Amino acid sequence: MRNGKGGAAVPDEAAGDRAEQREAGNRAEQREATRRALLAEGRRRFAEDGYHGVVLAEVARAVGVTKGAAYHHFDSKAGLFRAVVAEVQGDLGDRVAAAADEETDPWERLRAGCRAFLAAGEDPAVRRIVLVDAPTVLEWEEWRALDEESSARHLTEALESLVEAGVVTAQPVEPLARLLSGAMNEAALWLARSDEPEALERTVDALDGLLSGIRREQA
Repeated sequence: MRNGKGGAAVPDEAAGDRAEQREAGNRAEQREATRRALLAEGRRRFAEDGYHGVVLAEVARAVGVTKGAAYHHFDSKAGLFRAVVAEVQGDLGDRVAAAADEETDPWERLRAGCRAFLAAGEDPAVRRIVLVDAPTVLEWEEWRALDEESSARHLTEALESLVEAGVVTAQPVEPLARLLSGAMNEAALWLARSDEPEALERTVDALDGLLSGIRREQA
């Protein structure tokens, strides 16, 4: 407040603006907190119950918001599922990159990243959401775009480094990356549905044999 004519108090416009900014910031934080809560609950339920077993209203109720709030953030159950798939794909990409970063040798970085991608299928969220439901619930191009943005991008970067270092025979990297990515996606889908106790070990062995075919002998 500040004094006006005759000593009367008038509002401090700057203070009012700051109060409005704080209120707007609080509302934005609340909206983001609600969105994160819906994402977390949606991720848990999609992993446990599968896409068709989840009801958006029940997700909203579980986090203490209205169904309208859930629709405001995600438009539909499909919208929530897309956001969850993107989040899980992003986590998968980080997992692949972290595994590769533990190795210093470029060839071992490739092998470690590929193994981490295959092993990630043991995670219930990755298995059910990304490998089982996403390819059927989402359009193929949309699912491929999400895969391209996460783990497939790391594969391309690793192959580019190996070609530049002369470890892999000089060749166009994009078709090679797509061939390997497709093979690993198929293997991961098979692993997600397999009950064989040694399925992962057998798949990793097969992967090593496949990768050895692109490595230069002199390397």
